[in-house]
Amino acid sequence: MNAEKEAVIQLYWMLIEGWNQHDAVKMCAGFAVDGEMIGFDGSHFTSQSLIQMHIQDIFTHYTPAHYYCKVKDVRFLADGVAMVRAIAGMVVPTADQPKINPAVNTHQTLVAVKSADGWHISLFQNTPAQFHGQPERNIQMTAELQELVSE
Repeated sequence: MNAEKEAVIQLYWMLIEGWNQHDAVKMCAGFAVDGEMIGFDGSHFTSQSLIQMHIQDIFTHYTPAHYYCKVKDVRFLADGVAMVRAIAGMVVPTADQPKINPAVNTHQTLVAVKSADGWHISLFQNTPAQFHGQPERNIQMTAELQELVSE
């Protein structure tokens, strides 16, 4: 894997690890100062500081579920511009084995831009994977993500 692709993937994983650790500072550290985030619920925030305030508010009032994610594609759209496409699911804690909750599966898209000091998130979008009229696609995504839980 080339260094640029690895750097962009690491940016994505830093965001996910920040969420999973309930650490708003870590989660938002990779955003550009004017970065944008569109959340699972459709909320939209522009600027690293506003995104961090929103995420911190979530962590203060809730204990969100852990994300299990799989990077599906990394594409370079232009010189210094990359897109990461991933799928993600959240675990419902159970008495016997943790299970991915298919109701909150998501497609995640991260657009990164390279500046003089490295790669930064320009946009992170978390889109619900509803698959209207195609329940088999949600079953397939859930099974793929459940494999990550079992590892």
